[in-house]
Amino acid sequence: GWKEAINPTIINFNNEKMQITWAARKQFPTENVSFSYTFDEGKRKVWKQCPTYLLDQNYNAGCLFKTEGPTLAISIRNNNGSEEIFSKIFKSDFYIKPNRPQNVTFFWKEDAVTVSCNKPRRAVHCLRLELQYKSKFDKDWQSRISKCCSIGEQGLDPRKCYSFRVRLKRLISECNVVNYSSDWEAETFWMNGTLLDSCDDDRKPQSNTIIVLIFLLVVLLMILILLILLCKWQRLRKSFMPAIPDPKCIFADLFSDHNGNFQEWINKTDHAMVQTKLENEDPESIIEAESQHEDEKNSDKQGPQEKIFLFSSSDENNDPKAAQIACLMPTSNTIASFAGFQILMNDDMYV
Repeated sequence: GWKEAINPTIINFNNEKMQITWAARKQFPTENVSFSYTFDEGKRKVWKQCPTYLLDQNYNAGCLFKTEGPTLAISIRNNNGSEEIFSKIFKSDFYIKPNRPQNVTFFWKEDAVTVSCNKPRRAVHCLRLELQYKSKFDKDWQSRISKCCSIGEQGLDPRKCYSFRVRLKRLISECNVVNYSSDWEAETFWMNGTLLDSCDDDRKPQSNTIIVLIFLLVVLLMILILLILLCKWQRLRKSFMPAIPDPKCIFADLFSDHNGNFQEWINKTDHAMVQTKLENEDPESIIEAESQHEDEKNSDKQGPQEKIFLFSSSDENNDPKAAQIACLMPTSNTIASFAGFQILMNDDMYV
């Protein structure tokens, strides 16, 4: 009874090679079996030993040999060949598995595609061409079957990328007892009649656009941050390092009205200071200042021509130019005090 339970797998590869396999470890757990076969019929059978064994953990699990006729007889025996464990006679043509389609071509016209391949040399009437396709938005394959060896499909969206694959199927009952199909031909990718390397190619432009936009946003954000930091830095710099005023702005009349002639400018300033002082002081102070001025003129005639200007702290507050002159004078020739300071000048040099 256990002999009848043995059910080997039989595949006839395009009527060129036979492959017989069995579950060695399950069906023959205690010994390593041998295999023999013959394509002869009647009493003239000549048995051949398996030329190529298929192994499973070093146990014989199948045999691969050349197809030599339509009728095949097989025999599985124990290791020394003295006892037959399993035997079977069958039509090898009913176990054909076709090869892959050869020279597959795609012909596009608008939204329709026609797929064709070369016709096999044998039993074309037993073969069907199966086409499967799907877009990147489809989860399952769409399948179409037609007679060998051309098939068409229409209504495809030219904006979508499609994956296509084809194979040959062997008809059941008429030609095969087992539903055998060929392996799938290499998958191809098409979009609007253009062959692509993959359906990821149509996503690249979108990905590149997103990358460019992200890069621009990052650059703009960095520029904005730099501007904010620059404004804050300017405020901090003004707080800790105030700007030094330009003497040309403070003494604008020295350069604009007197062309930088300090002697002329200081004389004019002297008269202006005296005039301002006279206007602000009482008559007694004016008389005293005039007498003091006369004394200064007399002393100028007798000694070196030297002018001494005395400014009190109150005069500096009232006369901006007096304060400006005091700021310009070097410290080496300046006699400073809480009451004021003196500016010493001679005929040849102003210090």
